[in-house]
Amino acid sequence: MSNSIPAHPLFGDAITRTDAKVTVHNESVIASSAMDALVREAVFGEGAARDYARWLIWEIGQAVGVRPSSIHDLYMARGRGETGGFTVPAINVRGASYDTARSIFRVAKRMEAGAFLLEIARSEIAYTEQRPTEYVAVMLGAALREGFRGPVFIQGDHFQVNHKKYAVDPVTEVDGVKKLANEAIDAGFYNIDVDTSTLVDLSKDTLPEQQRLNVDHCAEITQYIRSREPKGVTISIGGEIGEVGTENSTVPELRAFMDGYNAAIAKLDPAMPGLSKISVQSGTSHGGVVLADGSMADVKLDLNTLQELSLIARKEYGLSGAVQHGASTLPDDAFHNFPRTETAEIHLATNFQNMLYDHIPAALRDEIYAWLRENAKDERKATDTDEQFFYKTRKKALGPFKKQLWSMSPEVMDKLAAAYDAKFTFLFTQLAIGGTRAAVKAHIKPLAVHRPLPGTPGAVVVEAAPDDATLSD
Repeated sequence: MSNSIPAHPLFGDAITRTDAKVTVHNESVIASSAMDALVREAVFGEGAARDYARWLIWEIGQAVGVRPSSIHDLYMARGRGETGGFTVPAINVRGASYDTARSIFRVAKRMEAGAFLLEIARSEIAYTEQRPTEYVAVMLGAALREGFRGPVFIQGDHFQVNHKKYAVDPVTEVDGVKKLANEAIDAGFYNIDVDTSTLVDLSKDTLPEQQRLNVDHCAEITQYIRSREPKGVTISIGGEIGEVGTENSTVPELRAFMDGYNAAIAKLDPAMPGLSKISVQSGTSHGGVVLADGSMADVKLDLNTLQELSLIARKEYGLSGAVQHGASTLPDDAFHNFPRTETAEIHLATNFQNMLYDHIPAALRDEIYAWLRENAKDERKATDTDEQFFYKTRKKALGPFKKQLWSMSPEVMDKLAAAYDAKFTFLFTQLAIGGTRAAVKAHIKPLAVHRPLPGTPGAVVVEAAPDDATLSD
């Protein structure tokens, strides 16, 4: 075995490695500008230097107790009635991702929050130009920078089968979701929302027939995910019974899906764990609906439906409850209702993007909008005002302008950070996740997953991690 050497020039002797084993001698250096530089290298670096930066962030996290984990066991405990009273926010981190995630972890640390997810959807991975390995490195780097300790729940959101592509070539489209799941799991996504609800066929006469393709492909993808998860890790998998933005879900629909899904799982492998949650529709839409003047349309959220579906999901199927998508643009006075109705999880995305655009310099915004006029013109409807067109397409600029959004002045970033801190404090309070670090500690036992050095032979090694001193009472 070779002698211990500095793991990276940025950290001097504070972090060393012996072959592929990393040792942290001084944790204060992790929460410094050295981590900022390492994360930038993991995102904007090239080749071997970039890959090594990503590996080092991962292994530093394993060493100090910042480990990607599955929320499955916490959700199963909720299904058994052992915990509850809070709603887990699943936060889609799209733009200025490092600084956005730093705010999340900063607020979580202060509020003793542990039950929250950081996620990115199949579509977002493409237009934000954040492949899974990069996304994981950025999220872990942000946690380390803010001194957060504990499991980090990273989720693949809407790993979705595209209905139109499925109609042309179903095998290739379903295999595309499996391929993405494989990439995500290898990167450290131990929570995946499978969305085959696009295949629900309302022209069929009965609910089981309507849900048949949804059921079969969700079960098929579940089996694939289980075959790829690291030994000892049970990935949290979510299913979905209705497209967000369509008709509200019903109890009979939920039962039709879950009964069919459980039967399909039993046929594939009776011992295989199934879902931990179920996504439903209760009146929201992704991104909200922007009116011609740029204001947002009111949302008619059916809380009774959400409460009933959550109750049935727990009592009859042992799940954590129902999941609500498209929630970030709801009015502020709506969020306290989610814990009250025992909603298991809500997904929050667009409003954080809106806040980013509200804070970027006017010159950069003008440059982005000029780019959209040319590069997103095919998405413009004849009836769209400028406000409507830019609102619905500006997410597509997050990838092409990623470096500019990461490089705004300290004054801009400080103002954005203050706004994000206030918003996450509000949301975490309304969703009652302050103090959930204790529930996470009680039910989640994260494993240490060690990876070989990039470019060297070796296998992933999974170890039972001892309780970290930082997590003890």
